[in-house]
Amino acid sequence: MQAKKGVQQKRKVSTRFAGVLAVISITGFLEIILTRFFNVSINKYSAFLWLIIMGFGFIIVSKPKSLYKTSKKKFDEASFSRLTTFVLGVIAIVAAILSLPFVNINHPILSASMGIISIIAIIFIIVQTWIVKE
Repeated sequence: MQAKKGVQQKRKVSTRFAGVLAVISITGFLEIILTRFFNVSINKYSAFLWLIIMGFGFIIVSKPKSLYKTSKKKFDEASFSRLTTFVLGVIAIVAAILSLPFVNINHPILSASMGIISIIAIIFIIVQTWIVKE
């Protein structure tokens, strides 16, 4: 598919998604600043922070209110992808809570779910940034 002459194709990145990426970047930057300048380590909480931000980000992007309303009328392909995004968000939040140091659950299933969420987040970033067009 080629663009017509004189018509520019714009990438469509949702503002919610960009906001989630900004919060993740700020969290990573804050972790580096705290460690390097103030000798305060939040490494035990970094997995929790990352997963909780991604979880809420996935839930926000899935538009739960709209998903609930459309599920009553019809359930199409777009609803299914948003439902999948919502479920991933819930799994990320559960994994975040289980990764807190005082909960201290170290199980292969938790590690696997964190890895899967990481891979899906990377794919989500690639699709939102470079593939989805208006």
